[in-house]
Amino acid sequence: MRFFFLSLVSVCNANPFLNQFNTWAETFHIVFQSNNHYYDTLQKWINNNNYIDRINQEYRSYTLGHNQFSGMDELDFSAYVNNNQLNYSHPIYESNETWIPESVDWRNNNSVTPVKDQGQCGSCWSFSTTGSLEGIYAIQTGELVSFSEQQLVDCDNIRHGGNDHGCNGGLMDNAFSWIHDNGGLCSEESYPYISGSGETEKCQTTCDLLPRSKIQSWVDVAASDKALMTAIAQQPVSIAIEADQKDFQLYQSGVLTSDCGTTLDHGVLVIGYGTESGEDYYLVKNSWGTSWGDEGYIKLGRGPNYNDGQGQCGILLQASYPVL
Repeated sequence: MRFFFLSLVSVCNANPFLNQFNTWAETFHIVFQSNNHYYDTLQKWINNNNYIDRINQEYRSYTLGHNQFSGMDELDFSAYVNNNQLNYSHPIYESNETWIPESVDWRNNNSVTPVKDQGQCGSCWSFSTTGSLEGIYAIQTGELVSFSEQQLVDCDNIRHGGNDHGCNGGLMDNAFSWIHDNGGLCSEESYPYISGSGETEKCQTTCDLLPRSKIQSWVDVAASDKALMTAIAQQPVSIAIEADQKDFQLYQSGVLTSDCGTTLDHGVLVIGYGTESGEDYYLVKNSWGTSWGDEGYIKLGRGPNYNDGQGQCGILLQASYPVL
């Protein structure tokens, strides 16, 4: 192993292109198990690097860049995202509002916690759930608290009589139901996230539920831009999207307008909407850390022309929010 490492260093030092790859691998703590693993990842990284350069030279409404997923091809990334396969739920709320703000960003109201990282665990649903709970809790109490995803992963689990599947996926509405039945949720501080390696832990019952964190009910939003924008104007909203596309994988900035499907496989949080350089967008908080996207966020195109009215990446199909 020592010889393997030294040989790679010498090769990389001799080639500036390989130096870039080696720097990327070091930055994201990529561990190579063998020569084959190294060169396989290198080839995928080169392919993605070429794709990034090509797309960025087309001067689209968005740019791509390297992140922790640059060593994955389409099949690798699809397998990573599809840990979170989500099912469709039926919307019941349609907006009757005649006026909504032109733009919203709940970060400006201290209602959004810092970007988190789910790691290798298929727990996006829990981060989407806590994000919407954190938002309405901050709006109603004036206190921004980070809630525990780990409690949902461990305890809202079919192994313990819950509704979801820990690191193998879940649904935000199921999690809302569990929080309601449980009488609330603990803070991140008292029940920290440790499932980044992909393991579900034993349910802990010693943490204290935060006062006023019990969900009284939850609302499923109808599949229209008007209904979703009206909901976002009230509070951050949990949504599901299809995220297994290359442009989503390598997204860096701008408004993502490329085709990305409607097979829902990833739970995220929409915290606002607006317009950038003539492109309407939804502002979405992801749970892949700040090294992905625009410091952990993505702007998804907004309007009736995406996926026959189902929204960019299916953003309109499974939106919901909790009521305290």
